[in-house]
Amino acid sequence: MTVRLLAAEASSPLGYDPLEVVVGTVAFLVLFLVLRRTVFPVFERIYAERTDRIDGGLQRAEEMRKQAAGLRREYDEQVAVLRADAARIRDEARAEAQRIRVELRERAEAEVARIRQEGEAQLAEAREQALRELRGDLGELSTDLAERILGGSLAVDPEPAALVDAFLAEIEGRSPGDPARPRG
Repeated sequence: MTVRLLAAEASSPLGYDPLEVVVGTVAFLVLFLVLRRTVFPVFERIYAERTDRIDGGLQRAEEMRKQAAGLRREYDEQVAVLRADAARIRDEARAEAQRIRVELRERAEAEVARIRQEGEAQLAEAREQALRELRGDLGELSTDLAERILGGSLAVDPEPAALVDAFLAEIEGRSPGDPARPRG
């Protein structure tokens, strides 16, 4: 055997035995078939599941991204509509406030004009009443003064009021028959 080993060693630089190659090949094929029937299907199934999970996750992520984009678009559209509504409401409120301001200003001006007219009418009435009272008082005072100056009574004259009216008319620059009216 030693010769054979030496001959085998001499014939092959690697030093292999053909029987070992055949046994190794058969053992490899048996191991391969066992692995192919038992282990490889499990690996394939695990690989397929993992691939499905990854692909499904990617698909779900893409679907969720699309849904999020759609929701974002809807949100942006709703915000735009709400902003437009808010702007319209603000404009309407401004217009209403302007209308109310104008209306209140007109009412206030009308009230001021009415109060002014009433005041002027009251003032004119008060002036007329004051003139009447002054005429009456002036007539009495004039009569009293004339009686003191003359030293007698003017009660004999049937119309002392007519004399006082004539005098006052003369002072105001009108004729004695005109109705009493103030100069102005």
